[in-house]
Amino acid sequence: MRRCPVLRLFLLFALTVTPLGTAHAVAQVAVASRAGPVAALTLGGRFNAQYQASSVGTANNDFFIRRARLIADIEFNDFLGGRVQADFAGGSAELMDAFARLDFDGFELYAGQFKRAFDIFELASSTDLSLIERDGRVGGYSACPGVGSVCSFSRLTESLAFAGRDTGLKIEGESGAIVYQASLTNGRGVGVRDENDGKSVSGRLGYAVDESVVVSGNVAIVDYLDPVDETANAVAWSADVHVGTWRDGLLVQAALAGGENWLSLDAMDEPASFLTFQAVASFYRPLEGDRVIGIEPLARISVADPDDDLGGDGGTLLTPGVMFYLLGKNKIGVNLDYYVPRTGDSVYSVKVQTFLFF
Repeated sequence: MRRCPVLRLFLLFALTVTPLGTAHAVAQVAVASRAGPVAALTLGGRFNAQYQASSVGTANNDFFIRRARLIADIEFNDFLGGRVQADFAGGSAELMDAFARLDFDGFELYAGQFKRAFDIFELASSTDLSLIERDGRVGGYSACPGVGSVCSFSRLTESLAFAGRDTGLKIEGESGAIVYQASLTNGRGVGVRDENDGKSVSGRLGYAVDESVVVSGNVAIVDYLDPVDETANAVAWSADVHVGTWRDGLLVQAALAGGENWLSLDAMDEPASFLTFQAVASFYRPLEGDRVIGIEPLARISVADPDDDLGGDGGTLLTPGVMFYLLGKNKIGVNLDYYVPRTGDSVYSVKVQTFLFF
């Protein structure tokens, strides 16, 4: 059996560091780095097991490991820190986050691999989201022009490389009620070297109306190779609003996005335009119990037109669901992703997933 060097690295961390405090704090340890100073290392991770059943006859309805991640956060002092996060789902290692972070007064600078500054749903952690799958995928179904699968908000933003993880530089910070992020990246995604000299940029500028309401505007420019292998650029924009706080009553996230679908080129090698909207609402209610401490019903509507030059493409994704909270962010969720295309028959997928967070 081939050994994974990333896994061996995490095991080495766990076996050689000295615990801080009692057994209740074994996730945080003190390490003497080769640079000399003692640093605080926090080890953690997340694990998701999922069962997915699809109405599409050719799909495989099965159990699988959706995420199996180990995370190491390192803090040298108030200025210097970083993170390494690897995913072992599927039996192989994939590096998700790997960055150094410098904390200046008012903003932070990241260098490495991280989430780009676009798409409110992608930037939210899977440990917080009530949705099981951001893109509402339905097994065995792939009919969205350029990007495949169902036509949904996150399917478009992620597949067109406007959102998701990438490698480069990012700044984020706040000044009064203003919050902002900006990133400069290769544009190719997780673990992929750049294919040209172009770079992708994205930015978010938000205004915090109060502690629970934030309104943001976003823009992204992605570089790509066109059909004749020349560097071209595609532009996307979005506006979103976040109302509420996680695990505390009503929470609503809504976003409208549009831009160039560069994966769906017409005969003149000009990208088509896409437009998509999504809203997700959930309501967390605490329960008096030792095993189930909270319940959170949720609903999503996602409408997408992936190609304005085509008629009858796109569709609407509807997702009712519920989360049962066991302890902190540890929970069990059930989602029904029901997709209604503009032409053709509706399809659906039932998903059940455990969320283990440590």
